Amino acid sequence: MPEGSDNFGRQRERAVGRPLAVGTTPETDEHSARLHDVVTTEVKAPRNGFATFLLVVCAVAFVAAAMVRILGIDGTRYMVATTSLIPYITVVGLLIGLGALFRKRWAVGLTMTLVGIVLVANVAPRAFSDSRPNGVGQQVRLMTSNLLTGIADADFIVREVRARGIDILAMQELTPEMVRDLERAGLNQVLPNRVFLAEPGGSGSGIASKYPLARRDLTPPGTLQQAGALVDLPGKDIEVVSVHPLPPVVTEGPEAWQRELAGLPSRDSTGAIRVLAGDFNATLDHVGITRLLNKGYVDAADQVGKGLIHTWPSNSGFWPPPVTIDHVLVDSRCPVDTLDVFDVPGSDHRAVVTQFVVPRL
Repeated sequence: MPEGSDNFGRQRERAVGRPLAVGTTPETDEHSARLHDVVTTEVKAPRNGFATFLLVVCAVAFVAAAMVRILGIDGTRYMVATTSLIPYITVVGLLIGLGALFRKRWAVGLTMTLVGIVLVANVAPRAFSDSRPNGVGQQVRLMTSNLLTGIADADFIVREVRARGIDILAMQELTPEMVRDLERAGLNQVLPNRVFLAEPGGSGSGIASKYPLARRDLTPPGTLQQAGALVDLPGKDIEVVSVHPLPPVVTEGPEAWQRELAGLPSRDSTGAIRVLAGDFNATLDHVGITRLLNKGYVDAADQVGKGLIHTWPSNSGFWPPPVTIDHVLVDSRCPVDTLDVFDVPGSDHRAVVTQFVVPRL
């Protein structure tokens, strides 16, 4: 072989990083090297621009909903409705964020995942019971039920009052016809004391009790009645409000709802222990309730790890999404022992029953 060809072969060996194959010429080996480079080059799949666009839209919507919740903005009925769905939005947003990270959309994935973690820190504790404060005093069993314009099953309600040993019953949407139905079912025999503000339609309210009652005006005048009473318990008396602000998603907007939630009485640190029970038309994510919790109340369901159990609608289908808008808020000095939620025939709300202790102060 000529010396020039031998030199060229050694140069090609160094260039392509492997010895020339036997029986090939420099020209054919050079062609093979080019093919080898083409085959071994990593082919990167092109990114789907539409999928990236959808992820960005989801991220913007998720962060906007989270900011409405975190900043406590209840400006419009649409914002209020969005805040009601925060537990669902949290799960969906976190899953999309993790999926974006898996697909290496780092900016979108990290943003949604971090915001999702913040929301999880607010929502998840409702599924876990808090430590029960020490307290010795009078045990009280309270039940609250929205009667759906007075068409709920009165016999069922009275049977539950008897079976569960209810001491105080708070009712919303109490009508004169419902009062008669409850009397025929025997409510007077088990809860003989009452403060009823019965009205046609959905604006009535009432409190029935095993213990003596005295009417108290504990809320400013509102669109719907919110009965208030002083309950003469053995030992320390308590004040109870049957809560029912106007729904925030009416066409007029949430202003009346905001005003009526703000008008609920704060905890009285020196006077009677207060309990707010009823249909708040608000979840624990709405600023109206978070303000009450910051003023010394606790949510009974949240205290026993049942804060994510829905109360409306009672028939929990796909739409509307089930939410928790019926609550019992008790003074933080009152240890909460139990809570139960159950359907009431004829009503679109589930009833809430809780047992708590009124301490001897």
